[in-house]
Amino acid sequence: MEKMQLTGDRSVAPARRRGLADEVADRIREAIFSGAYAPGAPLREVELSGTLQVSRGPVREALRALEREGLVHCAWHRGSVVTTLSAEDVAELDSLRGALEDLAVQQVIAHASDEDLAAIERAAGVMDRTTDPHAMVRQDIAFHDAVFAATGHRRLAAAWETIRCQVHLFLLTRIGLSTEGYLDCIPQEHHALAAALRARDPQTVLPLFAAHRRHAVDVVTGTPNPA
Repeated sequence: MEKMQLTGDRSVAPARRRGLADEVADRIREAIFSGAYAPGAPLREVELSGTLQVSRGPVREALRALEREGLVHCAWHRGSVVTTLSAEDVAELDSLRGALEDLAVQQVIAHASDEDLAAIERAAGVMDRTTDPHAMVRQDIAFHDAVFAATGHRRLAAAWETIRCQVHLFLLTRIGLSTEGYLDCIPQEHHALAAALRARDPQTVLPLFAAHRRHAVDVVTGTPNPA
């Protein structure tokens, strides 16, 4: 079969160099994750341009990229702010995360190697030495990264990547509301999750993961814990 030649208006456009905008996005994302910009905080192009010592173009492009990740909300004539999750956002994110994580747990139980399980256990172990809430959120995300990596399911891991930053933002919202008992309970919860995965018992591990997610949602939504 003769290969099609793309010419004229149908030709492939030259690739754009986006390295600077990517770096700016990395810096702003890091600032959000470190707590420098809380949910609802304004992200002013002029200030970011001066702080990062770049022109406003890469900053604007970076903010748009972060908007696609769900971390930033950009409004015409109103500027950009760190996303504040609504009740609907939380419900949608929780339901989607739950569906992905349930499948991930099933895949880990069926296919994960001892080395994969050890990586999950190490991720839980790092939490024992973590003393800052924002760092603990990072380790929480890293634990779940390890779970999805252990599935051996490329498309499932890719699906997790599409909501990973929003889950991180959700957990930042959670510690922004309350850190009472947080640093003590989170390592324990994740050690229990890792142990249940090691036992490969779906009747135990699936409810544990569900309860782990529900605890954080209850804090964010203000749902009282049952007596």
